[in-house]
Amino acid sequence: MFKFRISFTAFVLIASLLFLTGMIPTAPAEGMYPLSEIHKLNLKDAGLKINLTEIYNPEGVGLVDALVKVGGCTGSFVSGDGLILTNHHCAFRALNKASTTENNYLENGFLAKSKEEEIPAEGYTCRITESYEDVSDQVLSAIEGIDNLAERSKIISEKMEEIGKAASSEDKSIIGQVSEMFKGKTYVLFKYRVIKDVRLVFAPPRTIGEFGGETDNWIWPRHSGDFTFMRAYVAPDGSAAEYSKDNVPYKPKKYLKINPNGVNEGDFVFILGYPGRTYRNRPSQFLEYQNNYQLPYIAATFEWMIEQLENIGKGNPELELKFATQIKRLANTMKNYKGKLLGLKRIPIIQQKKQEENELQKFIDSNPELKSKYGRLLYDIDIVYNKIFQIAQADLWFRVFNRFSITRNLINTIFEFKKETEKPEDERKEIFKDSNRKDLLKKIDGMFSELNKEFERRFLAKMFTDALNFKSTSKIKAIEELTDNGKNISAITEFVDSTVMKSEIFNKESYLNLLFKEDVSFETQPLFVFFEKLKSQNEQIINERDKTNGALTKLSAELIEVKRLWKNKDFIPDANGTLRLTYGRIKGYSPADAVYYSPVTSLKGVIEKSYLGKEYQIPQKLRELFDLKEFGKFYSKKINGVPVNILYNTDTTGGNSGSPIMNAYGELIGLNFDRAFEATINDFAWNDAYSRSIGVDIRYILWITHKFSGATDLMKELGVM
Repeated sequence: MFKFRISFTAFVLIASLLFLTGMIPTAPAEGMYPLSEIHKLNLKDAGLKINLTEIYNPEGVGLVDALVKVGGCTGSFVSGDGLILTNHHCAFRALNKASTTENNYLENGFLAKSKEEEIPAEGYTCRITESYEDVSDQVLSAIEGIDNLAERSKIISEKMEEIGKAASSEDKSIIGQVSEMFKGKTYVLFKYRVIKDVRLVFAPPRTIGEFGGETDNWIWPRHSGDFTFMRAYVAPDGSAAEYSKDNVPYKPKKYLKINPNGVNEGDFVFILGYPGRTYRNRPSQFLEYQNNYQLPYIAATFEWMIEQLENIGKGNPELELKFATQIKRLANTMKNYKGKLLGLKRIPIIQQKKQEENELQKFIDSNPELKSKYGRLLYDIDIVYNKIFQIAQADLWFRVFNRFSITRNLINTIFEFKKETEKPEDERKEIFKDSNRKDLLKKIDGMFSELNKEFERRFLAKMFTDALNFKSTSKIKAIEELTDNGKNISAITEFVDSTVMKSEIFNKESYLNLLFKEDVSFETQPLFVFFEKLKSQNEQIINERDKTNGALTKLSAELIEVKRLWKNKDFIPDANGTLRLTYGRIKGYSPADAVYYSPVTSLKGVIEKSYLGKEYQIPQKLRELFDLKEFGKFYSKKINGVPVNILYNTDTTGGNSGSPIMNAYGELIGLNFDRAFEATINDFAWNDAYSRSIGVDIRYILWITHKFSGATDLMKELGVM
């Protein structure tokens, strides 16, 4: 249950700040609405048949209490015994980790015939939103009188962490986390109940759960059975506990009722979930940064990484299984970014933003008081982004390098460990405390388990060579020195092959000896000297990033203020991983001239695509059931088949994967898992002409669960048998 604790003064502040952000439409339109805002929506006129308090009830229980954040996705409780319905791709990593070449649950699927057969989803936890509270005054008061921009950014981050930590209670299984709703303006403390024991219950074979693979990813028409059932477990006393046979299923306050009749074209639907990040309140320069730097660089680099991983793993079942999750994640981001790039070319969003800013400047200049306060605002924003552009290539390079280079992470762990152990125990970072040595060793085990030396060799050579082409303000100094300012490119191959790949750090026993040995010196070792230089430049870039973030925090708050005055309307806060509501209708669209896409696909489409083979292969049993017309009560006369996927105009983004799609009565009729290719641009702008989300129809989920997999006990638990 949500408990909104807030003083009257703070209430007035939030009401004004969030109301400062306009009139909320009654027809489906752009908006991932925080729960504090849904009372302003006229959902009755839009098509909702239940009261808003049945969705969110501050004084009781509502549908929001059935929502759960699982991994980086959304899930929902669908039984009183903690059964969770989410996407197959959201459980992909757990299935991958649980699989071996002998028992490949990822490829063949998994079904626990009893609770005793359910297996741990390694590395997964659940979060359930318990309450929220405005803490804007606490956060912003911490930076009063602070003019240093880097310091402002650092203080805000530290204050958010401090408030969150103070609100956390391990005994009560509660984690506090402060989320920034409007940059530099509004901060909300969310309390989440944590569940540490999550188990796999049922997942269809990969040929169903990932039907169409990367070819169909972000594409409509779609025919994917992207769903998985998991279950949340707690200790007998109800507290969060790691996996144990003594744990019991979690009893949620609320679980969703499934409507096995599904939906039809034109029906009203709404979605609750945890959308990740959107950037609609950012200025035009942010979109230029995306278009010119981040999107093309990340898309191209990830595409190269996928090609290398596939090449290295080809013909080796163990490596193919090991690389499966990483390839899927890389491919998902890569195609998403390509879609965004295409969207920015097809839709003049940047030009529209610039035109809007020109009009805003005219509005500011027309009023002496506004001109005095905001006259330089847009100019100052431009100055900050020019600084960002100067180091953009180096910044992005370090982000990718730091994330994917095992060499860097192993060496950096040594650097950090040596530095931290010079401090008293209580002043060290948590993972480097002697009392947390097991956690440190577990982290190191994880790095070694991820290591593939051949990929690492190729990755280092690729990254070092790419860096030579950066503009002067983004040069990577250590690489410039290594290659004599790019004159000796062959030095890269020699350094990687001889100095890096032959290093003792790749032997775990030798690595641990280096880590824990007290009298070891790195000052004369070329490998460590090189990576120390990289570390030093990376820290300089992080400091510059803190400065620009600090400046943008202040300027963004002012931008929201003056835009509110100009447009006399409210703005919905950008998505930030907190619980939101969006609504719309089952609706097709026209992606190109003379083309119209209907909003429901059928099992017949699965069969037709299956003749293409490769990513469209299907289990033989699926074909046999289709030939025998074993459709049961999941057959739809309107489409003359079993509905598979549905299309709708709700406003979603990453993090909404696994979100329940509900009908006008609050019943679950589908499971969100993707967007159409044209809608990858949703993170920057939403438009009913092209913004479409994709989900699995509940009838296909139930048909696969019942007819294909014979999971009758699961069907009974869902209340549909």
